Amino acid sequence: MISRDRLEAILRTLPRLTIGLVGDLFLDRYLHLVPESHELSVETGLEAYQIERVRNSAGALGTVMNNLAALGVGLLVPVTTIGDDGHGYDLLREVRKLPVDPANILCLPERLTPTYTKPMRLEKRNATEGVPYSASEEWRELNRLDVRTRGPLSAAATTEVCRRVEEIFRTLDGLIVVDQLVDEDYGVVNATVRGVIEELARREPGKLVFVDSRRYLGRFSAGVLKGNRSEVQQAAGEADAARGLARLSQKTGRAAFCTAGERGILVSTAGREATLVSGYPISGPVDIVGAGDAATSGIVSGLLAGASELEAAAFGNLVASITVQQLGMTGTATPEQVRERWQEID
Repeated sequence: MISRDRLEAILRTLPRLTIGLVGDLFLDRYLHLVPESHELSVETGLEAYQIERVRNSAGALGTVMNNLAALGVGLLVPVTTIGDDGHGYDLLREVRKLPVDPANILCLPERLTPTYTKPMRLEKRNATEGVPYSASEEWRELNRLDVRTRGPLSAAATTEVCRRVEEIFRTLDGLIVVDQLVDEDYGVVNATVRGVIEELARREPGKLVFVDSRRYLGRFSAGVLKGNRSEVQQAAGEADAARGLARLSQKTGRAAFCTAGERGILVSTAGREATLVSGYPISGPVDIVGAGDAATSGIVSGLLAGASELEAAAFGNLVASITVQQLGMTGTATPEQVRERWQEID
């Protein structure tokens, strides 16, 4: 359990922080279908989804940005690329609602803005297998439609991203790297950008460089690394996540974190045996989409506010325990919600 004094110290510090972010910025577009509507197309005989509400949100790198903004971080400085298209226009409109400096969001005519379009249908929830539907309802996501460029950044765009990362780094309290894509070198964090980030981490070891990579965590040899169990196992080539985490920490000489679902977060420092910081109990239905990004936001917030690695993991658990209870959306946690949740647990 994180102490109240440490909790308040973190929350007081956040408005004074400037945090940089590097990675792929997506548009999450939610299409809310008209309840009980099942209209068929005259031409095809297929169901024509009838939309009554469109809800846009920044996703991927934007999910971390949303979480940091909700917690109260003073300024966010992303370096990323999007397309010069309608999806990009809608995405920038959402980004500008946050405490963000958008000067390093590069609009590239040759790229598509990465977009997840998610049709959402309101359905009655079957709480338990074999039990009739309850009276409660929830939004269920149907088949997702994905838009993005299936190809690498150009050499010119890569050079510009590297230049921008180096330029902003000196002004930051910390840098978060969110390597979302699983196709090698198709995203913003390609091999060249990764090399620049590692060089910056080595050049200024006192500045936090926090790396969250879906598939290429093992390619990083500097910075504070974070993944879920399967990502850590793959990165370390180790079947046991705890041993794998210690191996990653030993490689970088920095702390490493592994989210372990409802169990909590594993932490290894200086290559030592991993310690489990237990998760906080929650009740009722959960939606784990974005839980890892919520944990990232909490861990980074804690570390930049002077918390120990274990305290930062506890704060990450606290934030994630709030967001997973927000159904049908990628949740966030405000300082007020964090205080209320801490009080409930205490």
